[in-house]
Amino acid sequence: MLYLAYLDEFGHIGPYISADHPKYKTHPVFGLAGLVLPYSEVRSFSTYFFQLKNHLLQFELERSGTHPAKWEKKGSALYTLKNVQKYPELKRATYRLINNIKKRNGFLFFVGREKRRSSELHDSKKLYHSVLKEAIKRIDQECESRNAQFILMLDQQEENVMRGEIVEAASLAMFGDDQRRCLVEPPIQAESHLYQTLQCADWICGIVGRLSDYWCEADKKPELLDFQKYFATRVQEAQLRSSIKRL
Repeated sequence: MLYLAYLDEFGHIGPYISADHPKYKTHPVFGLAGLVLPYSEVRSFSTYFFQLKNHLLQFELERSGTHPAKWEKKGSALYTLKNVQKYPELKRATYRLINNIKKRNGFLFFVGREKRRSSELHDSKKLYHSVLKEAIKRIDQECESRNAQFILMLDQQEENVMRGEIVEAASLAMFGDDQRRCLVEPPIQAESHLYQTLQCADWICGIVGRLSDYWCEADKKPELLDFQKYFATRVQEAQLRSSIKRL
């Protein structure tokens, strides 16, 4: 069996000190999250997500003037506290989406690291490489247990200056000492507005980003409790080999 893994970034790659720091206050975690599907389910799932997105966000889509196949709604903008509290249809659509992934013998996946509270010790490249390496390792282990292989698709970030390094790091994981034998090729980077599957990964990142923020600083982010209340159990039930590495 061949699986396709679609991952995007959640949290923030830069330094973090505290939620009330004047400069370094974006997010305590950086990670990759998304979904993994059997190759035979990808085409039909893309259609399902396309239809769900267009129905859920019909008003915004029509107002945008963009062709539906190219229009996207970022997960960070969709899964705001206001939207989750105000629109029950968003929660219902999310539950259906997660259930649909499970029904297709797919799973959610996320891996992230809580950042040290220091701007001087922070190394964005090292952080990204370690998270990517860990993601490849875990998906590879799951595929090995299934006697399967996988292809990894990453959302191509416009500001990402490490594209060549990402491919290099993955190649080293495949052919170096790690020997990730189930990964067919180094990650393919693509523009999310052209891939419904990557847009779905971004929505999952929107949820995991809020959850991981709450998990790391629940006492300082009590307003994020609703994400824990509405989404944590469903995400945990649908994920495999996922975690946030805490300090």
